[in-house]
Amino acid sequence: MSQSVLGSLTFGYRPFWNRPRALAGVQLFVHEDRQRIDGRHLLRTLAETWNADSPTLLLSIQTPEFLRDIASNAEAAGPMLEIPLGWMQDAGLRPAVRAAARRGVRMVASGVPTQIPDAEAAPWFERRLLRLAPEDAMDALRLAQVERDTTVFDRGMTHPGESSPVRPDALIDGVASRALAEHALDQQNAWAVAGWPSEDVLHGYGGQPLPPTRRAIVRVMNAIDAEESLERIDQLVSREAALVYALMLYLNSPGLGLPNRVASLRHGFMMIGFQRLSTWLSQQLPTASEDANLRPLNTSMAMRGHLVAQLMDAGIEDDLKREVYLCGLFSQLDLVMGEPLRTSFGRIPLTDRIVAATIAQNGPYAPALQLATALESSNPTALRNLRRTHAVDAEEVNRALLRMIAAGGF
Repeated sequence: MSQSVLGSLTFGYRPFWNRPRALAGVQLFVHEDRQRIDGRHLLRTLAETWNADSPTLLLSIQTPEFLRDIASNAEAAGPMLEIPLGWMQDAGLRPAVRAAARRGVRMVASGVPTQIPDAEAAPWFERRLLRLAPEDAMDALRLAQVERDTTVFDRGMTHPGESSPVRPDALIDGVASRALAEHALDQQNAWAVAGWPSEDVLHGYGGQPLPPTRRAIVRVMNAIDAEESLERIDQLVSREAALVYALMLYLNSPGLGLPNRVASLRHGFMMIGFQRLSTWLSQQLPTASEDANLRPLNTSMAMRGHLVAQLMDAGIEDDLKREVYLCGLFSQLDLVMGEPLRTSFGRIPLTDRIVAATIAQNGPYAPALQLATALESSNPTALRNLRRTHAVDAEEVNRALLRMIAAGGF
């Protein structure tokens, strides 16, 4: 495999979320940094990285020429391909898409709701990716309100959602509000939404701290009951920033009476034992959140943590890996707590390296955190600038991203 393949591309990623608000897959934006890149090498790299536990991957190639090459070499077992309907008039792309469909390649037709594949092309696509314009979103929100206000009897008299630009089993882009996400997933049975309206979801909490979720607490309690390993318990707790923060407050509370400040969850668990941890977890259940709309936010924060750890992974020991992960996870703690990071960090012991990277944007972890944040975008400009600033190779960054996504288990 040529090492120049990942070194000649700039990636970005965006998760998409299904009706239970679980990760349905990841959209990988692929930008070329030079011409004449061999699509077969990229597809081979992905095949070597992915495994049975990896999430569904949707490749969003940014030029018709490179998409044509990818479609010409894609196989049924590979990633899904986004095919913009506006590019289907390209003389070389349409035959490549036709041939890919015959090989069983999974493809998604993207465009605005009024763009529909022609009769010949329609069977080639597994589903559509609908990009909602602001007016589409307004129409969908008006219909969502009608759906909520209509009685069950009246709703049965009409075809549900017949006027909505959000179509069943589609992947929906342009969802900027909680109400629109709920309309798409819960009323219209969309397959998934691309990205998540985290800002609007958090707005509903009025700046109040988010409690840990019941789902996260019960998951850890079940693992303790099953006598799973310390490593596994640590992993499960660390998936949710609110739970990690609440536990660190508890482990460092005067009432607990531990002799030293606890900056590591694993160290804290060994000091108090699993029985005491399980008791504390059970005490959190009455105030735990059952808001499923927080799940994408929590998972996205964990994905950033894992990505920072992958970007810093150069043979560092396990304790440092966990610290680097915590740096990425807590970089958005202000969203969880509804207050500046400095205020939240002042209540718990954190290393100077974490504080420097997240607040001062300097120190040894800052480059990895900045790169991880830039990768959460479809626009490659900021990432390319950061690579130059920190003298980091594109291949190194891209491999870290692919490892993070392929690992799954979020």
